[in-house]
Amino acid sequence: MIFTVLGSSGFIGGALTSRLRQHGHIVRTPARNEFPSTDDNLGHVIYCIGLTADFRRLPFETVNAHVSVLASYLKRCEFESFLYLSSTRVYVGSALAREDQSLSVNPGDASDIYNLSKLMGEALVFAQHNRTSRIARLSNVVGIDLNSENFLIDVCRQALSGKISIRTSLASMKDYIHVNDVVNYLVKISTDGQSGTYNVAFGKNITHGQIVERLQILTRCSVEVASSAPTVQYPVIDVEKLRNDFGPCEHNILDSIPEILSALS
Repeated sequence: MIFTVLGSSGFIGGALTSRLRQHGHIVRTPARNEFPSTDDNLGHVIYCIGLTADFRRLPFETVNAHVSVLASYLKRCEFESFLYLSSTRVYVGSALAREDQSLSVNPGDASDIYNLSKLMGEALVFAQHNRTSRIARLSNVVGIDLNSENFLIDVCRQALSGKISIRTSLASMKDYIHVNDVVNYLVKISTDGQSGTYNVAFGKNITHGQIVERLQILTRCSVEVASSAPTVQYPVIDVEKLRNDFGPCEHNILDSIPEILSALS
């Protein structure tokens, strides 16, 4: 098969490109502003371009990555299928996290520019009225990503220094999914997805306490939690559709902590 991975220089895009090539697929990896000929079929397109940690500081770049560049590809290119990577962050503030629920955003909240731009990207994809255009809402993707600023990688780095300091309570929790599971799911959704939107997540929240406990066992580190640390909890992400169509995740992120520590050492 022919695949085109947009955003192949990133963590997810790079892992996806490697996996596809390992399985013998032809993979095109154009640069962000490199647009193929309008009569050139890109095959199965997976759109991995995006910003995460820098979105508050770079609002224009965030909208450009999530919406403007996407619009250019959708307008100019032919493809067999198109898979846009969105985020389960769009469920923040909701009691539930199902693909078919209504969502709430606040344009006056600087944090919501990320959600608004992702949802606009989703809307553009669905505006094509193409049954092979799909959305994958990813939870917190982790793996051997030495440049990551997510909580898990951060506390692993701290543990190796001998002390973990965190600003949210040990009861805080969210969903983590291993990049290898993400890559497996994205390929299957791209070629065989029967639904327009899939939550790509582990489907069970993991607490800071569970992560810290595992790190203490492995590194003998000490732990300091800020006084009056708030508890931040995200809704459990519904993955029934994903599991029914493609099976459960193969990795529990707690079991991947030794691998991450080894890579960071």
